[in-house]
Amino acid sequence: MEELKNALPAEGLAMCAQKRKLPEESMARYRRNLLLTLGFCLLLADALTWPWGLGNTVTVFAWYVLLALTVGREELFRRRESRALLGVNLALASTFALTSNPLFRWWNFLALAALVPLHAAAGLGSRPWWDPRMLWERFKLLFQGLFGNLWACFAAAIPEGRKKEKKAGDGRTLTVVLGTCGAVALVSFLVPVLASADALFAASLERLNWWSLLFRLQVSNLGGVLQRLFWALVFTPFVFSLLYAMSHPRLLCPTEERKGVRADALGFVLTLGAVDALYLAFLSVQSAGLFGGPEYVESLGVSYADWARNGFFQIVGVTVLNLSLTLASLGLARREGRAWRALRWLCAVLAGESLVLLASAAWKMTLYVSAYGLSFKRCMTYWGMVMMALLLLLGLWKAVRPEFRFCKWAFPVALAGWLVINCVPVDYLVARNQVDRYLDGESPAVSVRYLLYSLSYDTISQLERLDGEKLVSDYTVDPYWRRGETLAEALRARRLDAQWECAGWRSWSLSACLSAGRES
Repeated sequence: MEELKNALPAEGLAMCAQKRKLPEESMARYRRNLLLTLGFCLLLADALTWPWGLGNTVTVFAWYVLLALTVGREELFRRRESRALLGVNLALASTFALTSNPLFRWWNFLALAALVPLHAAAGLGSRPWWDPRMLWERFKLLFQGLFGNLWACFAAAIPEGRKKEKKAGDGRTLTVVLGTCGAVALVSFLVPVLASADALFAASLERLNWWSLLFRLQVSNLGGVLQRLFWALVFTPFVFSLLYAMSHPRLLCPTEERKGVRADALGFVLTLGAVDALYLAFLSVQSAGLFGGPEYVESLGVSYADWARNGFFQIVGVTVLNLSLTLASLGLARREGRAWRALRWLCAVLAGESLVLLASAAWKMTLYVSAYGLSFKRCMTYWGMVMMALLLLLGLWKAVRPEFRFCKWAFPVALAGWLVINCVPVDYLVARNQVDRYLDGESPAVSVRYLLYSLSYDTISQLERLDGEKLVSDYTVDPYWRRGETLAEALRARRLDAQWECAGWRSWSLSACLSAGRES
């Protein structure tokens, strides 16, 4: 509590000391916002259920419409970084309605789960967006916003101090609606539980036609609707609390910057010197293998195929460690003396060696792809290596110019790179590569099950280039596949899945819609 008092300005403490109640003149607006929040929470509870699609896109767009109505449009467009993050979040939300890759959907869901709250707490903190400590500050403010104003929801739902001349029924509409929704949700949840706990109670309910109809509906659709209504009622107080905090921002006082703990640069010089020497020896061996060819590699008793297809994931991980070591050394070492100058040179050498390591990993990956073809994981590895190369270049510039703010450029580069890979039709490229290799005789098989059920519907158009009358087992050896099924039957079953997703607006996507409408 003492820490909170030191963090809040004097006027913030005065507001905390006041009685927690909403102003009567603004009560109508708060009740309207509460109803809008309940509607958004219904969308949110619906968007959390699988399968995902257009419903997730609508939910994110609805969140920003709710923000504009409750907090104000100027808060969303006031700062340049807020506008940029708004564009990123809306673009990521749009991918749910456009694509159907399950992995991208999971990753974009996690990205939005972090970026949308981060954007929501942007107007509550005092640290700039490029300061890494901003993440922890906004997390605390978000937590405080979700749980610190729960009273506001109940104050808006059950207003106090109504004038005596008002009729007894005035102002109770929202209370009746919320109470009815809560009653229906709880009863629909408890009745099946009690029926499963006692056979006599279940038999008695079956004799009532109305309850029998309710059970049949609940098994099909009503149960899911009521369950989402229940979760919407649970989410509403917390979302309304956050919106109330955003409409009444209390900026943290600018505290005095504490001087960071800095160590002697000599220790980092010794560490980086040893690491640089190790990578120099490693790159010498790598260069001999890359330029010596299969004959040189096999002369050392190593299979060239095994050497080519192993190691790139480890190298990518090592470059992440090297970048972290570079940034930690430049940030924690004392900036004085010859040791500091030597440290900067060693950091530059480490960044350069890491770039060469990435180039060798890309070379080995290319050799592997030329032998075995593309896959989703291999495409994402290429993307990861490109992103790491960009970040290493920023780290190299940090070594040259220590005053350069790394995170101020790294955050936008990472977000832009993620948006770019979402725009690339990775699944289509993978399917086309595998089918081309099979038709050209470079590969004896096609991973039909992988292309159909591990990737998006975009692979169907490429698999249709193959002979549909042949059995799936003729294209690939898969013990889990149903024996005797032709490729045309497998594609027809996959199109039926796409039609099922397009039947509901919540799971609809453009990728599934285009695939569902294709000719058999």
